[in-house]
Amino acid sequence: MTESESPYIAHPRILVLGVQPTTPPFRIVEIDGQVVGEARAVTDVLEAAAAFGITVHDLDDPDVVRWVGGDKFTWTRH
Repeated sequence: MTESESPYIAHPRILVLGVQPTTPPFRIVEIDGQVVGEARAVTDVLEAAAAFGITVHDLDDPDVVRWVGGDKFTWTRH
């Protein structure tokens, strides 16, 4: 089953995009559809969320955070 066929697709407030090939590498963070900054570690994602009043209890919850191009452990390009 693909995402388009899924009966439920999460639309979380936080979107963390894939690693950018720069030195040092970073990931772009969007909250509510707006780019809010760059993250070089998971703590940067948590700080951005807190700045927008979002408390994250589980970084693996797809209803809270969507990780694109990797997961919470992906901070460099392979």
